[in-house]
Amino acid sequence: MNQILQWIATHQEMIYVVALMIFVGIEVIGRVPSVLHTPLMSGANAIHGVVIIGAIIVMGKAEGGNVLALILGFLAVLLGTLNVVGGFVVTDRMLEMFKKKK
Repeated sequence: MNQILQWIATHQEMIYVVALMIFVGIEVIGRVPSVLHTPLMSGANAIHGVVIIGAIIVMGKAEGGNVLALILGFLAVLLGTLNVVGGFVVTDRMLEMFKKKK
């Protein structure tokens, strides 16, 4: 128990920042009108290519024996790629709705 309390005391600022991010994120997303929610999310998903780059860097810097880092990096690359592709697909479908029919 003392180790947990010591870790919390050491990382107190980081815990505050994460809690603040959670509350600000909830407020920002909660105030987005439903009409703008799909374009906002598809654009945000497309921008998440940064996650893929970060995961590739983590996998590149991981030691050969650190299987956990390699597995988590691979999952981050896989899920980040799905997120980016999904964002582009949804955005493309939305743009198709505004094109003139032939």
